[in-house]
Amino acid sequence: MGAGEEVSSSSSGNQNGSHSDITNVILNVYDLTPINNYSYWVGFGIFHSGIEVHGKEYGFGAHDFPISGVFEVEPKSCPGFIYRCSILLGCINMPFSEFRALIESVASEYHGDTYHLISKNCNHFTEDMVHRLTGKHIPGWVNRLARIGSLCSCLLPESLQVTTVKQLPEYHEMDGTETLSTASLGGSTEIDDTDPEKQLLSPKDGNSDISFIKEAQMCECKVP
Repeated sequence: MGAGEEVSSSSSGNQNGSHSDITNVILNVYDLTPINNYSYWVGFGIFHSGIEVHGKEYGFGAHDFPISGVFEVEPKSCPGFIYRCSILLGCINMPFSEFRALIESVASEYHGDTYHLISKNCNHFTEDMVHRLTGKHIPGWVNRLARIGSLCSCLLPESLQVTTVKQLPEYHEMDGTETLSTASLGGSTEIDDTDPEKQLLSPKDGNSDISFIKEAQMCECKVP
């Protein structure tokens, strides 16, 4: 794999199973299509990825609003995708509270309506987070499709189902932090061939296990 090593299913983003300061940084990779079973072995495929830190997995997906598209799920279980493997990319010493502040800050840079399959997708998000946390990069094969951009429209399966946002979601309290309820998500539809670069969150299996991260609010300071 080059940039990291695969980890066993028993490995965890948090070494002690609790919110200690030391945590692994793990890249969880998923297949978007069964075609990957064949194309993966020649270094090509259509993948989703999430970053696992402190026992939770974080990813980036599309919706129709100018608010955070960063979401949180249980590790290795992002709804609608087929889990492939986990790659250990490092270990950091960062309290959960500090990491939470970081992910909320980063969420302000990844709004759901800015998602673009070629220039700003889920793998760009994990690459950004991994580099901020460890100074390393995700393996090149994970986001190779984006770099070959011109091929994307013909490689995406037309039958891939997505779920669109029908109304502005609401935030609610969960474990002392605000997350975005997915109860307002609904209405399965096929990808519009005229807009192949935007994969709306989330795939066909629904997203009841997804919680969006509320972005950090910027403080506006007035100069007297």
